[in-house]
Amino acid sequence: MEFEEHRPMLLGLAYRLLGSMWDAEDVVQEAWLRWQGVERSEIKEPRAFLLTVVSRLALDQLRSARVRREAYTGPWLPEPVMTSEAGPLDTAELRDTVSYATLHLMERLSPPERAVFVLREAFELPYDQVAQIVGTSVANARQLHRRASVRLAQGRDRFQPSAADHVELVTKFMEAASGGDLAALTELLHEDVVAYTDGGGKLRAALRPILGRRKVADFLVGLRNKYGPAEAQVLDVNGHPAIWTRVARYRQLVAFDIQDGRIKEIYSILNPDKLTRLTPA
Repeated sequence: MEFEEHRPMLLGLAYRLLGSMWDAEDVVQEAWLRWQGVERSEIKEPRAFLLTVVSRLALDQLRSARVRREAYTGPWLPEPVMTSEAGPLDTAELRDTVSYATLHLMERLSPPERAVFVLREAFELPYDQVAQIVGTSVANARQLHRRASVRLAQGRDRFQPSAADHVELVTKFMEAASGGDLAALTELLHEDVVAYTDGGGKLRAALRPILGRRKVADFLVGLRNKYGPAEAQVLDVNGHPAIWTRVARYRQLVAFDIQDGRIKEIYSILNPDKLTRLTPA
């Protein structure tokens, strides 16, 4: 019963560390098995014990996952999840660290940097506990956190859009893309916009990121002209609105990062293995 009380929090932790809910569930299940095998009277703080177990299991899995992701066909993007399944989002830090853009940015970090950043930022653990979990000194944990924060800040906007502004921009994008309105679409895009498409080698997708406002707009309008206008709806995914739509016969989710009031990054997930948890109306 005690484990089940912590399960949503543990899933949220593992998901932030791995970017995959499938892998997160495997880690949490392994943690449950270990929980069953320990003498409870010896555990003074169950939450701290479980955070440690899940973090260390996820770290081990992340190290091997990075090797697989380097051999992935095209850009590897995180598995999106419905916001309702992302675990507790009680603080701004919990919400920010589960956002799709942040998960994508965290792929730049080494496994220890990612673990320290998530444990410190999202779960607000003291440095001595973070250091113990990661297996390093307090001084090095502080350095890892500082390094991770700097690397992530380089790709983030200090001024995040409000929820209403985010919805408005995504809705305008959906209307412009479905109507093939090149001028309106171009106006919504940041000058340095980047579009990523993840087909996982299972569906046809761009194998490299598409860079720049004109190329991205032309690519999107080209898809519309080739396949026609698509039905689309807005879903609440990873704490933000995203578009659930179709290209040819295949479903895809399109998530966004917004900077300076325009769309800075577009993430199109077509790999069907990564879409099974989404539940459109």
